[in-house]
Amino acid sequence: MAEAALKPQRGVLGALRWTALGFAALVAGCASGPRVIPEGPPPTIERPVERPAPPPVQPGLPQDEERHRVALLVPLSGTNAGVGQSIANATMLALLDTNSDRVRITSYDTATGAAEAARRAIADGNGLILGPLLSEDVREVAPIARAADVPVLSFSNDTSVAGDGTYLLGYVPTQSIERVVNYARQNGVTQYAGLIPGGLYGERASTAFVRAVEDAGGEVTAMETYDSRPGSITSAVTRLGRNPFAAVLIAGTGNSAIAAAPLIRRTEGGSDARLLGTELWNTDSSIGSNDVLDGAWFASVPDNYYRQYATKYRTRFGSAPYRLSTLGYDAVLLTVRLARDWRVGQAFPEQRLLDRTGFAGLDGAFRFGRDGVAERMLEVQEIRDGQTVTVSPAPANFEGR
Repeated sequence: MAEAALKPQRGVLGALRWTALGFAALVAGCASGPRVIPEGPPPTIERPVERPAPPPVQPGLPQDEERHRVALLVPLSGTNAGVGQSIANATMLALLDTNSDRVRITSYDTATGAAEAARRAIADGNGLILGPLLSEDVREVAPIARAADVPVLSFSNDTSVAGDGTYLLGYVPTQSIERVVNYARQNGVTQYAGLIPGGLYGERASTAFVRAVEDAGGEVTAMETYDSRPGSITSAVTRLGRNPFAAVLIAGTGNSAIAAAPLIRRTEGGSDARLLGTELWNTDSSIGSNDVLDGAWFASVPDNYYRQYATKYRTRFGSAPYRLSTLGYDAVLLTVRLARDWRVGQAFPEQRLLDRTGFAGLDGAFRFGRDGVAERMLEVQEIRDGQTVTVSPAPANFEGR
């Protein structure tokens, strides 16, 4: 702005100087007597060049004719703003790491209304939606995006919202339960018990648990649920401990497992039982430092690259990332890869999402099924001596599957 203000001033001074010189010459001429003007042809009058009128100003964001417009729908305010901002930061980091100049991402806050965020994103010309995070927001966004022929790559793990143009990148509990149960069965465990949280997640976890144990040739000898009320976990564990079992799945968070573990050890059935966990345990970066969980197994996406990512994230943004933020990073890696076959101004090549060879990301290999749910290659980790150790690595790809 300062430069733009100085240039006209120099121009004005110059003009004034030449005007003054011209004026002086005119005065000198008048002083010496009348001037003789030679005859000649009349001056040529040039027609002014017609310039096209500037294009009218359009509402919304300026259209980018060289890059693909992608919308990120996450909560940027309210109670979930922390995880939403972490996902947004991760998408920015992925664009920087890939050095991609073909994708432009614009963030929209779902906390103020997911449906309205989707409408604005589509009106702004976005051809792909990353997010939302919460399943209830996906239910609002999906029909709006579907009507506009815009695919949705959601960060939810609720399989009931997947399909018909909506794809789930979230970690589905069914897969982690199946993985850890199979690993336990391979190590000789045949009798299982389940400690399951209440609610929709718990219902799906319990169904997945029973099916996984049966498919592995094992037996579920007991299963109890708990909720957030004081004493609920204690009561559930007491009932559970009256039954024989060699392993118990604690299908809740890492905090639930930390609370339940010493109670299980004091029961007759659980004194020597192997503790099993799900992908929820991996959301707590300090899970390995809890002595009460020593020897426990849990299945999750591999952490091979997460630590490097977390260090880079912390350096750039000054804080630790949420574990879920890698979903945003991997969504951008996927988008950049498919952007090679995505012509600007045309619909996103949705069929490419169903590539059976899958995709690679910070969270390992994954691919989408016809149901729109991401199938992931998971590893099994053991909590040992204050840290987590990989005891069964995740396959690197889907070859032979």
